[in-house]
Formats: sequence, structure tokens, C-alpha cells
Amino acid sequence: MTEEAIFQGCLKNQASAQRELYNRYSPKMLAVCYRFAHNREDAEDMLQEVFIKIFSQIHTFQNKGAFEGWIRRITVHTCINHLKKNKRFNESVDIIYASSVQVREESVPSIVQAKQVVECIRLLPIGYRTVLNLYAIEGYSHKEIGEMLEIEESTSRSQYTRARQMLEEILIKKRIIQKEKEKKGWLASFR
Repeated sequence: MTEEAIFQGCLKNQASAQRELYNRYSPKMLAVCYRFAHNREDAEDMLQEVFIKIFSQIHTFQNKGAFEGWIRRITVHTCINHLKKNKRFNESVDIIYASSVQVREESVPSIVQAKQVVECIRLLPIGYRTVLNLYAIEGYSHKEIGEMLEIEESTSRSQYTRARQMLEEILIKKRIIQKEKEKKGWLASFR
């Protein structure tokens, strides 16, 4: 099915089109949910909410921009709302915590794989992880993040800075990056 056929079928509440939409986009959107979630079950709950919203709001898509981008925005906002609803975003973390993160020592292949980085990001406290995901991965500005999370723009900036510092330490402890030599080049990709 083409994307347009899927869209038109979903507008008509056709089960086959809805199934196709879910099969096509759920793996990517589960990955987005997983980056925000506390565990896989939470990510799956978020994903379920995402597709309920998509199917109930599909008539609002105006063919301005990519359909997948519209789905991704719904996913990100659903994840944030889920965190707010469950009061998980409000977990506070001291910067001192960054130096005492317990990381399992294990053999890590020399090539940095996306899955390993995602797992390291998931070790961050929820507030740090959320801001890092929104800024470095989803591309939102600190002003937009502040509005979404109902925090000050400066709070978003400091949460991001602390998240990067903590992520550096985790990546070094897991031997995914080396201390000074490699971390600068690798972290340049995080804006």
C-alpha cells in the first residue's frame, strides 16, 4: 500500500489500512518511546497511546510536511505527556550524582552501535534523558523544550549540559569512547 492509500484508508477507519500504518511505523516509533521510557513496558504503553491518538486525529493531518514527521511529533508529545502524567519528569538529580553512576563493566565492541548509545542514554535520570532526547536527537530548541516541559529555557540548557556530562562519563566507563581523545569528536554529533 502506498502512504496515500494508507492515509485515505485510515480516514475511512479501514482496519487493513490501520494495520498497515501500525506495521509500517510502530517499530520506529517504539524506538522513540523507548528512549523516553523507564522500561520496555512503559515504552509499549506509550506506543499504544500514540496509535490511539494517530487514529483518532488522522483527520487533522493536512499534507504539510512528511506524514512520518507528523507521526513522530505525536509520538514525542505523547511520551512527554505520559512522563508528566506519571510525574516521572519531576525526578530531580544532583550534579554530584553524575560522578557516582554505577555502570556494569563489560566487554564492548570497538565500534559504537546505536543500540549501545541508546542503552547508555537510558541510564540517565529521566529529566536529563528527556531534555537530551528532545534537543540532541529530536532537534527541538531549548525554548521549545521549556514550553513543552513547562520549565525555564535556562533549566533546559542546564539539564542538557548535565546530561551530556553524565553521558560522557557513562560512555567512558563502558569503554564505548576513550577519555579525552575520542569523546570530543563523538560528542560533537550531539550538537
